[in-house]
Amino acid sequence: MFVYSNVQQCPYWRATVPPALTTAQPCKIMAYRKVCDVQGGPLVSEVLHCSGGLDLDWDLDKEELQEPGPSMDRMQMQHIDCQRSGCSDPGPDPDPELMEPIQPSVSVSPHGRFERLQEDPNYISHFTRAPGHKGQRRLHCFLLKYFLAGVGLFVLGVLIGWFTHTSTIKPPVPPPDSSDLLEELLKGITADKIDALQRSFSSLPDDSEESRARYLYRQWVGLGLTDVHLSNHTVLLSLPGSTPNTITDRSSHQCFLPNGTPCDQRGPNDLPKQQFSYAAYSAPGSVQGEVVDVQYGSVDDLRRAKDSLNLTSQIAVVKLGQVPLLYKLSLLSQLGFGGVLLYIDPCDGPPSRRSWRQAFRVTLNPGGNPAVAGLSKDAGGSLTSLLVQPISAVLAKTLLSSPSTDQEGSCIPLAMLPNTERKKITLTVGNQFSYKKIYNVVGYLKGKRNPDRYVLVGSRHDSDHGGGTSAIMNQLIAALTEQTKRGWVPDRTTVFCSWGGSALGNIGSYEWGKDNSIVLQSSAVAYVSLNSPVRGTEALRATASPTLLQLTSDIQRRQLLSCIRGGNCPGPNVSSLQLPGDVSFFANQLAVPTMEFAFEQTRAEETETSSFLSEAQFNAESPETLDPLFKFHETIAKMTAEAILRLVNDPVLPFYPLDIALDVQNKLKDKSAVSAPLLSSASALRDHAAFFQSETMRPANDPKERDPSHVRMLNDVLRDLEKSFIIPQTPPGVYRNLLYSLPGKTPQFSILRFPQEAVLPCKAIKHNSANKDVLFHSTTNQSLSLILRAIESAERLVCFGLDLFENYPSV
Repeated sequence: MFVYSNVQQCPYWRATVPPALTTAQPCKIMAYRKVCDVQGGPLVSEVLHCSGGLDLDWDLDKEELQEPGPSMDRMQMQHIDCQRSGCSDPGPDPDPELMEPIQPSVSVSPHGRFERLQEDPNYISHFTRAPGHKGQRRLHCFLLKYFLAGVGLFVLGVLIGWFTHTSTIKPPVPPPDSSDLLEELLKGITADKIDALQRSFSSLPDDSEESRARYLYRQWVGLGLTDVHLSNHTVLLSLPGSTPNTITDRSSHQCFLPNGTPCDQRGPNDLPKQQFSYAAYSAPGSVQGEVVDVQYGSVDDLRRAKDSLNLTSQIAVVKLGQVPLLYKLSLLSQLGFGGVLLYIDPCDGPPSRRSWRQAFRVTLNPGGNPAVAGLSKDAGGSLTSLLVQPISAVLAKTLLSSPSTDQEGSCIPLAMLPNTERKKITLTVGNQFSYKKIYNVVGYLKGKRNPDRYVLVGSRHDSDHGGGTSAIMNQLIAALTEQTKRGWVPDRTTVFCSWGGSALGNIGSYEWGKDNSIVLQSSAVAYVSLNSPVRGTEALRATASPTLLQLTSDIQRRQLLSCIRGGNCPGPNVSSLQLPGDVSFFANQLAVPTMEFAFEQTRAEETETSSFLSEAQFNAESPETLDPLFKFHETIAKMTAEAILRLVNDPVLPFYPLDIALDVQNKLKDKSAVSAPLLSSASALRDHAAFFQSETMRPANDPKERDPSHVRMLNDVLRDLEKSFIIPQTPPGVYRNLLYSLPGKTPQFSILRFPQEAVLPCKAIKHNSANKDVLFHSTTNQSLSLILRAIESAERLVCFGLDLFENYPSV
């Protein structure tokens, strides 16, 4: 085929070959020009220069080179005319005799179509394509080489990236089993670590509650909690006045401070101590009256006083203990007293802590912010019309004219002797009320399988007891988050809470609990308390709701195998007594199962005589003084850690419904005051609870029985069982949760022991004993009706739990 080198467009491949090519000489300056395709598109040039030899993809036969002729000129002109007219048809095929056809197999190149140009633009050559596939084979070889090289580079890059990535990131460690996890968790809790955390906490330059809360917030974030919240509430606080409260003997005009020190002998360092001794939310002011000894302020004590004396506007001298403080104050208010002096009889306290001159603080706030509750309207912020002041035992002895209490090694309780002239005194209370902010710190360790089920762990950070408690809490967070870094993922979410305003009525926990009550009612599984874990070194005491009694006993028994002192160790001391502290909202209002471990100064055999003495708040000893080696703190931390691990990790919650039924039957032992239907319902609850508990062991022990939806419904039944025992209203100071009892020689439901209207017969119908009995029996019957309703509700819930197993096939 003949072409001119200066043709602008063509539908075919064209080439100009210099004469040197026919003699196989290397080219000096040569170029390829990419031209149009068969559709006659515009010419697009790419000039590739070579300075060395060039191998052509086409075999040129120099014998076929011919001079240009008219036939080729005609063909070229036809093509140019077609391009100018814009047609897509390249025109009639050229004469086959004049040119050989171009083979399609070699007409396409991986770089497009090219035109070779010689320096001489007038050189014309003729070439014929070889019938062979040499160029195609070489093309395939190049493609295969590039492909294999690319694959090799890709694989090499993947391997380099893999080894580089894995060298910097540790492979995930498979989660250990429960026994190994517990061992590793407890191994990470030591007395030295708690000691270091306590020193860091106590060295804060600012001792305010806000400073403590912000410190804990930073600590929890640094220990690995990813979701931590610092919140505040503006609340009404009752604080001591600028001068101490006083008690003045009107006959001798002698003025006394609450600890019994005469006012004119007050030292420069006595003011802070005396200001600490007050009753928060007491009515302020001054009242004059005669001293009336009402002992513990029980119903019987007040009846005897009412029968012999005019109690209006008088001042009662009352011992703490045996009866809840708020309950006895409500009775004293009903009887018309104007003031109350509280003290602790030395015979009720532990022998090692019989302090005659130690005054204390109490709070009259049942819980929460009094301003929000609307309870402060009657007396400008006070929660009672009474003027209340704690005093020392030595001042009580002086006011009661009581004889000596120590005779031949025995302790004689303080009491006013018969026919003793009662002193007339003036009580002055200067409490002040102000609005201030209290702070809560709440952090979350999220669970994986059931993240919407919460195990709450609560402590406090006030200046009185917050030191050792906060150190234990920080150690627990550090130990648990360390296990998550090693691969452990809890089943349920742990919520760590440090409360503010605890000393004046558990304000922080109540306000947070009320704000989140809807979520907590359906999501809270348990509450583990660290309210005051080390307040003595004499005895280890555990308190738990009946649902958690078995778990609490198991943990305490294992820890007692290695006693701190060695030698003879006491057995487990576990009870379901109601306790003061932040645990009260969750146990009393929401019926969340609770548990608490604590060392105290009172021995187990002294619990009855020293009951409710924990309502008195003393200047707390520092953790370093109380437990220099921090071994007691370490023991509480390890027991609490084990409880948390079981509650967040066990597939089936470690709750025991049979213990609830046994506790109910135990409180109904006095069959003379109990109806037959009530005993029958309690017996039915026990039978069903025993069967239900045996059924819960199936998924607890056999992984094949753990269908996720089935286990979740089962856990909800176990969680809600205590909610059946919440009653609408109780006397002041008595839990709404019937499963918690008050200290006593025999177990009994609290609403049967402290009826709501017990004193009213003494006031309204004093001389009509028949009417008294009628009203007493009416109140008792109402209480028994509430108990029966609670038992029946619990039985229905247990039966629902049994239905879960009947409708769920065994695997």
